Amino acid sequence: MKRIYLLIILLLTFSSGCTEGTDPSLLKGHDIPAVQPERIISLAPAITEELYLLGAQNILIANTYYCKRPDDAVKKEKIGNLKNFDIELILELKPDLILCTMLANRNKTTKLKQLGIKVVEFPPPTSFDEICENFLNLGKTIGKKEKAEEIISDIRGRIDVIKNRTAKLPSKKIFMQIGANPLVTVHRDYFINDYIKYSGGINIAGNAASNRYNRENVLLGNPDVIVIVNMGIASDEEKKLWEKYTTITAVRNKDIYVVDSDVFCNPTISTFFESLKILTGFLHPELEI
Repeated sequence: MKRIYLLIILLLTFSSGCTEGTDPSLLKGHDIPAVQPERIISLAPAITEELYLLGAQNILIANTYYCKRPDDAVKKEKIGNLKNFDIELILELKPDLILCTMLANRNKTTKLKQLGIKVVEFPPPTSFDEICENFLNLGKTIGKKEKAEEIISDIRGRIDVIKNRTAKLPSKKIFMQIGANPLVTVHRDYFINDYIKYSGGINIAGNAASNRYNRENVLLGNPDVIVIVNMGIASDEEKKLWEKYTTITAVRNKDIYVVDSDVFCNPTISTFFESLKILTGFLHPELEI
């Protein structure tokens, strides 16, 4: 249950844009750090995954209990989670760089800075472009700017192929559910909304004023596809609940899907592409992606 709450909080934060506390060096775009980091601790699953993508896993000495991708990340030393991490253990590990997002415990990251440890905080991305920007800044921070640029170029090229192919097909309406009781969805200020746009979909909640939604609006929107982000047992219950609304096109056509939250809600450049491929398959099964 705690994991569900964390997922919703994480996505709510992603919709807030940049906040105070972002490391100035990131905003100024410093390309090469004065000293190359050799002992990194990551406080966020997305950052951990992207460190592996950049080939920096050998200098990643610890991460959180929620860092599960790739499989090797599970084997790293665990320092707690982004809200409750062990400062004493971190000091024992002697990191020269800690990477985190704005969700990290501000009091504790401030304490780490006061103790002389460099902490770099990344703003929450609200779009694919901002995911790319964060990834590039991560590359700059650890001295792997060129590698980051190469990966971004490759992923953008693959995404453009999907966008060009889906642009020629009829659009389909989609409802994306990321929480239950209350019903929680994504609107235009979530990076997940870009999955929907790029796959040739129309987000029926795209113009909603809030991420909280109601089933009456879903009935009015009549989506062609319903996607439920995995919430454990609640996901199966939600799917069964939706199946009772037989006037919805997605229900009549059996186009209700449950997806992995570790993929769909993890704002990395690689999981973005992975999620986009999955969603495109739901909307346009005739395409071979």
